[in-house]
Amino acid sequence: MDDNAEQQHSKIPDRTSIVAGGSSYAAGRLAKALTTAVTHQDATARDRAAERGRRWRAVLAGIAEGRLTIGSRTPVAGLPAWVTPEVVHGGFATGAASAADPLQPYETEAAQRFGVPATRGSLFAYCLTEPGLDRLLGLLDSGCYEVTLPEEAALLAVAWLARADEVAAAVELVDELAPHADTLRFLPRPSDVRAGGTGTVHRRTIADARGTLERRLPNESVETQREALTVWNPFSDELLGHWLETVGAERVPDEHWYERGAALLARYRTLAAEHTRCRKHRDPKGNMGILIGALEESVARRPLDARRLGLLRTAVEAMVRRRGLPGSERHTALRRQQAAHAALPSHHAVARLVGRRLADLSQETGAEDIGPLVADVTAREARESDLPVGAELPTSIRRAVEGTLSAPLATLVERGVVPSAEVLAELVPQLVAATTARTYPDGALRTLMTANYRAFRNRRSLLLLNLERQVRVEELPWVRAVACHRADAHDDQGGRQAAHDALRELGETAVQGFPGTILPNPLVRELSVLARQADLGAPLVEELAADIFMGTFSPKFLKAARVAAELLGGTLYERYYGIDYTAVRNLAVVEASENTLRPYEARTSPGFAALCVERAGGPGSWSVAENGKVIEQAQILTTHNLATLVHAVGIRPEDGWDVLALRSFHSVCRLTSRLHGHPRPLATVKDAAYAWRQMLFHLSLCEPAAQARVLACLGDEASRHPTHVADRLAPAVVGLRLVADGREFDADGRLDDGRGRRFLGWTTDGHWLLAPATLPR
Repeated sequence: MDDNAEQQHSKIPDRTSIVAGGSSYAAGRLAKALTTAVTHQDATARDRAAERGRRWRAVLAGIAEGRLTIGSRTPVAGLPAWVTPEVVHGGFATGAASAADPLQPYETEAAQRFGVPATRGSLFAYCLTEPGLDRLLGLLDSGCYEVTLPEEAALLAVAWLARADEVAAAVELVDELAPHADTLRFLPRPSDVRAGGTGTVHRRTIADARGTLERRLPNESVETQREALTVWNPFSDELLGHWLETVGAERVPDEHWYERGAALLARYRTLAAEHTRCRKHRDPKGNMGILIGALEESVARRPLDARRLGLLRTAVEAMVRRRGLPGSERHTALRRQQAAHAALPSHHAVARLVGRRLADLSQETGAEDIGPLVADVTAREARESDLPVGAELPTSIRRAVEGTLSAPLATLVERGVVPSAEVLAELVPQLVAATTARTYPDGALRTLMTANYRAFRNRRSLLLLNLERQVRVEELPWVRAVACHRADAHDDQGGRQAAHDALRELGETAVQGFPGTILPNPLVRELSVLARQADLGAPLVEELAADIFMGTFSPKFLKAARVAAELLGGTLYERYYGIDYTAVRNLAVVEASENTLRPYEARTSPGFAALCVERAGGPGSWSVAENGKVIEQAQILTTHNLATLVHAVGIRPEDGWDVLALRSFHSVCRLTSRLHGHPRPLATVKDAAYAWRQMLFHLSLCEPAAQARVLACLGDEASRHPTHVADRLAPAVVGLRLVADGREFDADGRLDDGRGRRFLGWTTDGHWLLAPATLPR
């Protein structure tokens, strides 16, 4: 959300203006990438930035040359929709196919084993021979292969079809793949681990965690402090003690004193050459530098002048005053404490130790039991690594290992391994893949389709216009070719029930785990797959982008609003947002009957769009903020999938709606606390308003007594945050309580002379949450 969005007025954009804006956006991203590639201190970061720059140059060149069609589901000329495109930030295709990268090492090795030239065309041709099909079937039956891009599943599907006597289907599939055989990677890659899944998920593989730990370098500031404590502090004490024999006692140095002073200077030079992190001792104006300089003069038998002698006495007195005399109780206690601190194991040393623990495990999976991996340092490990026995793992290292935990999704959420709805969305495809593949009775085909689905979900979304939808997994030629072998192709009630059960479990995990967060689009897509498989007719809607919103909604938005009307009619939610859910139901009935008469024209819902525009304050000049207001009204009417999950899917969170309401309000307070001093606060205001809407939904499903208890607790919860949070939210809390008591907002969303306000996120004016009257006092 742009802080200056209300200034960006223009006509509704067409594809030409979107392309022009896309070129400007791509140029900006290219400039940023090039700056990082030149200036960043880390070589790896520079390399990554250079690669991003290459891709953004490809985007700009493709747009300029007409090879890219921005906003289309087939953006690259000559590539069908099923080919996985290379996509950069913002959904822009670069013009390259992800599977058209240089020949991989496993492909080169396969060509050597097969005795064919090391080209993709030769590998493709070999795999269609009898020996080639036998090799593919061996991989297929063993399950020991990896599919990182969906294209790598294609030849395995050909082999399966051939064995199933589906010769015509196999030939048709080969004919569709053949034009791309020279460029795309269709050969599956061997693996030591079976493909497929067991119902458990993990955020990171063992190899991912091990790589992170092995790349961990010593922390320069920590190691500098360790050097100061273990090297220079003891030497400083010895140097100070040497001078105290004369300065403090006013004694004339004897020959032995000079000899020991020369030895100290020799050791100083050795230490300075070996231990180079600390620089303070080199400062001639510092206490230690003064003592060293004076000792050099004395050992050279040059008398100290008055200035040097005065500096020496001042330095000695300051060091004694600060820490006490060396050997005194005060000084000894301080040095003992510092020595204990210095003895703590360095994080990079512990990281290397844990990396060795991980090295013995299978690298391509997660870990079912991370206990031994995060245990304290054992006696044997201490002998091998010089780490102290019983040393605990630092939190950052434990966190890296905990990410490998392979467990049910709900367990990972409960243990904090999944910290957000966005991370949850990254993991859900692992479960949905196994659920959707259950419809294939053949075990080898089921494993293949599971691996294919997981790879497909790594495909990045494209920037699309005019309500075009992303490519679906069932559009892949090899998935279409085996579709008739699904059990649900023959009315599989068990498969539908399994999909429904998985949908309900995932919905409950998401809503209970992150009650104040709207479902992110990747998660909505996965839930939609399960809803289609379960044949529920449950309309799940995505969050729309305000900057490319074309003013239209697909029919499923009105269907979702109708579900919300059936659940929330007469509730606090309907009253708070001033919704007439009876009118929404009537509109849905009318449009449904019209769409029945014109089934091929029903790509949009003009009635729903008009209702959202009216609720947003009527049509105005085009701007990102105006679009955001309309989109927010659509989210309010549909509850952005919450009503569908409750009413159509049947989720029942274990914690109870009152607990979820309070947790959502905590999210509102946490987001509001970030507003003070924020240079661009409107995106945070929007997120806080969305969390408020989630809270209101949960609150509306509470029994009256529970609802009253939650309303009474809002002030106490707000008081646990910085003072300005309660001040900012006071109008929203007052407005909610007044509506709960039967009052209504006016047309401007105000109550009681503005003391109560309806909390919305988008506005074309200054937001009241940021008004000077509510700033911290």
